[in-house]
Amino acid sequence: MIIAVIIILVIIIALLMFYNMSIYKKIESFNNLNQKVMGLNVLQDFMDTISECTTVTEKFDKINNILIERYQIKYSTIVIYDGAEYTIKSSNVEQKHWDSLKNLQSEPIFQESIQTAIPKYVTVENENERLPYQKMEFGRVKSAMFFPLYVENVYIGYWIIEGAKPHEFDKIDTTILEVVKNNIVSVLRTVNNQAIIENIVRNDKFTSLKSEEYLYGEGRKIIDKYTTSAICLFRITNIEKINEEIGRKVGNKVITEVAETVKASLSEEYIFVRYMGPKFAIVFSGIDIQSVGSFMEEIKKQVEDLQIKSDDEQEESKTASPRIKVIISTYYKGTALEVAMKKLEEYIDNDDNNEECDINYL
Repeated sequence: MIIAVIIILVIIIALLMFYNMSIYKKIESFNNLNQKVMGLNVLQDFMDTISECTTVTEKFDKINNILIERYQIKYSTIVIYDGAEYTIKSSNVEQKHWDSLKNLQSEPIFQESIQTAIPKYVTVENENERLPYQKMEFGRVKSAMFFPLYVENVYIGYWIIEGAKPHEFDKIDTTILEVVKNNIVSVLRTVNNQAIIENIVRNDKFTSLKSEEYLYGEGRKIIDKYTTSAICLFRITNIEKINEEIGRKVGNKVITEVAETVKASLSEEYIFVRYMGPKFAIVFSGIDIQSVGSFMEEIKKQVEDLQIKSDDEQEESKTASPRIKVIISTYYKGTALEVAMKKLEEYIDNDDNNEECDINYL
């Protein structure tokens, strides 16, 4: 009788253990699924950030904030090599610590991590210790995870997260953080071309206007405040003739005076750039093309009324009167501005479309 009871108890205990293990696996599976969903949500937020934010700096700041909020990280810092030096793309650490944080690649404790592309976890055992890379910041953090970043097997920087407690990241799911790290690299690759554009914006020496690249970087920040805007491209159609018959100095003067005439009539919120050569672009932020059409009619008249004389005393009788061809279209927020501008350029460069007396719409 006693043996039978013991056997029954053993069976019950075994069944309970099996049941507990089953429940544990389900909970673990749910947690893994939840973490995967969270990872996908973070990736979606990253993608939204790429489309919503304007400048590269804004994008990295938004991404870093997403990481901090979603994963409840105390500190997060993204450091990228820009070709000349390591720079902090985003960090919520006080700026007085940045010199230390942007030089972690030279710290011995992270050398193996950089060489092997494997994350490095460092922590202290008690509150009286400090992390090996800390110099003057004794009490700021007690745990850190270092993630080297690579683009096509080329080391380009790192992402480091830091915690205020010893062993803070002992139980964190590193596989999810690896996914996040890869997402950071994906975003970096996506915004790399934009960063190049932002860095090559220049001022034209004749007109002091920004170059075309300004439209696609800082300028878009202004343009995309509105759902639609009117975009306009105009070209001085007789600049080659002026250069040949009167001289290139007069041609340069024509470029300058046309730019000054147009700029004087524009509101500060409108973007006016020298697009290329004798072509200029204007973006009328938040304005419809009908309103712009009548305005450009007046601008066209002012420009073509100009009588630009040569500075050469022997050629005082020679004057140049610029002629311009104008094309206007609508830009919709969220679409490719560079593609819209390219279509205008193709139209205005078409010799079969020489309606110089009219404002043209596309």
